[in-house]
Amino acid sequence: MINNPASNNDNSQRMVMEQKINELAQQSRTLELYFNEVSSRESAVNKLMEEARMASVSIQNLSEQTTLNSLVPIGGGVYVQAQIPPTTKLLINVGADVVIEKNKQGTINFIEERIKEYELASRQLVSQKQQISMRMEQIQHQVNEHHINIV
Repeated sequence: MINNPASNNDNSQRMVMEQKINELAQQSRTLELYFNEVSSRESAVNKLMEEARMASVSIQNLSEQTTLNSLVPIGGGVYVQAQIPPTTKLLINVGADVVIEKNKQGTINFIEERIKEYELASRQLVSQKQQISMRMEQIQHQVNEHHINIV
C-alpha cells in the first residue's frame, strides 16, 4: 500500500478543522447559557423596577389626613380588607433586616433612587446581552467558514 502524503495532509487538516468547529460549538453553547442567565437577571431587575414604580405611585396616593380602605394580600391570591390610618411616616427595609423610618417624600425619594439603580442595571444587562449575541454571531460565522472549508 502506497502512503499518499497529500491525502494524509488533507485528513490532518480536516481533523484540525473539525476540532476547531467543535470548540466553537462548545463556546457557542456556553455563551447561550450565559445569555439565558443574563436574560433571567434582566427579567428580575425589570420586575423589581416595576414593583418600585407601583410602590411610588401607591405612596403618593397615601393620605396624611384621612383613613383609606385597602385590600392587603395575605398570600395565595387571598386579600383582607384593612383601613390605613392617616400616614406621615413609612418604614423602609434597607436590607439585612434593617428598617428605617422616613416621611412620605423621603420614602418616595428613596424609591426613586432605587428605580435609577434598577434602570442602570437593566441597561448594563441589555448591553451584556448585545455583546454576547455579537460574539455568538461571530462564532456562527466562523463555524460556517470552517464548514465550507471542510466540504
